[in-house]
Amino acid sequence: MAIVQAKKELRRRIKQLLSGVTQESIARQTDLCMKSLLSLPEYKKARAISVFLSMPSGEISTTNIVKNAFQHNKKIFIPYTYKLKKALDLWPPQVMDMVQLESVSDFENLGSDKWGIPIPSAESVDRRRNCFGGLGKSEGDQELGPTDEDLDIVIMPGMAFDRRLERVGHGKGYYDFFLQRYLYHTQKAGTKMPFLVGLGLEEQLLPAEEQVPADATDYKLDALILGSGEVLRADTTRPK
Repeated sequence: MAIVQAKKELRRRIKQLLSGVTQESIARQTDLCMKSLLSLPEYKKARAISVFLSMPSGEISTTNIVKNAFQHNKKIFIPYTYKLKKALDLWPPQVMDMVQLESVSDFENLGSDKWGIPIPSAESVDRRRNCFGGLGKSEGDQELGPTDEDLDIVIMPGMAFDRRLERVGHGKGYYDFFLQRYLYHTQKAGTKMPFLVGLGLEEQLLPAEEQVPADATDYKLDALILGSGEVLRADTTRPK
């Protein structure tokens, strides 16, 4: 409970800090962040990527990442959250899958949720490829086996990050549980986990002396790209 409360307090503090960041600053930081992302070897060679779709304010915009990925013929998967039809042991009632975007036009015609985040319609999800294999929602079926949609890179949001490459999200636990499921999927399919990249404004990086509260259920990033263009990587920030 101490970690839960610490995360809650950290989110509150960062949210207040972000409220003072101008759209001009976010646009500038987005440009620098994107340039660094596009230069990553892992991004360049990725055939299938998952990318979060950004809110209208308060975080790095991913709009041009989506467009660039299509220009380079990458398969693009985006988050879709939904309630399970039936309860499953040790599962939350609402989960996140990654479903495929079909084109730039498809992206531009998405609706939006109450936070202004673009989302596919429930009706369209049934015909979209799922990163776990098959069409539509996975509904907890983790034994779909090998698929040509295996993800090479997952580009993740966060509320706060530290230099150990820990992140704290918005409190729903969607990404950590998705990655737990995806790990199981890779073990069944004989594939490997994707490269995990966080994108953060400079204001979202904690001071060097401060760490994100985390436990064993929290997935560390492989790289963090900041709005300054700085790239922090696991192979240079973690002890050998």
